[in-house]
Amino acid sequence: MYRTVGYIEKDIETGLYVAVVPGIPGAHTQAETLDELQKNLKEVLELCLEEMTPEEKERLPEFVGIQQVEVAV
Repeated sequence: MYRTVGYIEKDIETGLYVAVVPGIPGAHTQAETLDELQKNLKEVLELCLEEMTPEEKERLPEFVGIQQVEVAV
């Protein structure tokens, strides 16, 4: 089993939720709802991981945490 984190944003122009998993090429998707996004992201991750060699899987990044940063503009 592999656990990772998807970075999720809401696209202002389309209103869609967009998710990407950093460090896994091709691991990105979009959906109208968060539930649909979760399902889509799981499917795309399974496909991406199926295509990886054992050596590539060993080099997957390890999730450490998330930090929110606020800056003045």
